[in-house]
This record gives sequence, structure tokens and C-alpha cells, in this order.
Amino acid sequence: MPTHLTSRFEDAFRYAANVHGGHVRKGGTPYIAHLMGVASMVLEAGGTEDEAIAALLHDAAEDQGGRSRLADIHARFGEAVAAIVEACTDSWEAPREAWMERKRRYVAHAAHLAPAALRVSAADKVHNSYVLLRDLREHGDRVWARYIATPDDILWYYESLVRAFREAGGGPLVDELDRIVKGIQREIGY
Repeated sequence: MPTHLTSRFEDAFRYAANVHGGHVRKGGTPYIAHLMGVASMVLEAGGTEDEAIAALLHDAAEDQGGRSRLADIHARFGEAVAAIVEACTDSWEAPREAWMERKRRYVAHAAHLAPAALRVSAADKVHNSYVLLRDLREHGDRVWARYIATPDDILWYYESLVRAFREAGGGPLVDELDRIVKGIQREIGY
């Protein structure tokens, strides 16, 4: 049965656009494009409205306000959405811990994600890795200058997430992530 989207989803879209307004991704794309892409993947994978809302808001607490932002999301969109956003957050610190420390901790956490959080987190990583693969194909190795981590570390992270996500229950988005990671490996000659 298809998910019916209500005015809550529209409210979440406006909220996300406000929270991330003016932000751009590596390469200059408006940040909201990433959030829309993740929400689309979640819905296409059978996600609920709460999961789609969490997809729109999955970076809000991590990037824009920490626990107080999470409390606001809880008040506006409910416990289910807030729980998914919390599960998708890899750092509450400002400034953030070192990249590898955060990613190792998140990989360990990802192996135990509940199905709703798994769907949102996997969709996020599918979107991120696809953008990386596409940019590698279009721009070559100069893409790596946008990242604070090395290509080896980024590949380790995505490969580790595939294993952790499978341990948590897997699914079509995890299989897609695995295919994209293999594409990145081919593109850089691994």
C-alpha cells in the first residue's frame, strides 16, 4: 500500500528548507537537494511518512543545533521521527570529533539500527555514495579535494556500513549501496 503524505510532510519540508537554507553540498548543489533525494529513496523503498519526514530532517540535529534541535523536531514531528533522526546522527559535539572516530562509532551503531532508521540511514548513504561516484566519473580524482578523509578511509567507511547494515537487516537500499561502492572502487582502480 502506498504511503499517504499529509501536511506534516509539507511542514517538514519547509522546516528542513529553513534549517538548511543557504547551505550547499560539496560541489555547490543546494543542500535541500540531498534531503529530497533521501526522502524520495525512503518512500520508493516502502518507507512511512514518519520515515520520509525523518529523511528530510536526518541532518538537522547533527549539523544545525544538536540536542536542542532534536528536541524541537520531537515537539513538532513526534517521537518516531525524532528517534530516527537521533539514530542517524553521528555526532552531538561542537566542534565534532575526528572524522575516523565518528565513523567508527557510527559503523558499530549501524549494526543495531531499527528497520525505520536503517531505511533512512541506508538511503542517506546511497545518495551520498552515488553523488561521489557520479562526481568521480565527471571530474576525476580532483573530487577528493572536497573531502577531509582519504579515498581509502571513505571506501572503508562505505564497505563497513554495507556489512553493518546487513547485520541490522539489510534490504534493497543496502544492496544498492554495495553496488555503488563497487562502482567507486572500479572508478579509482581498486
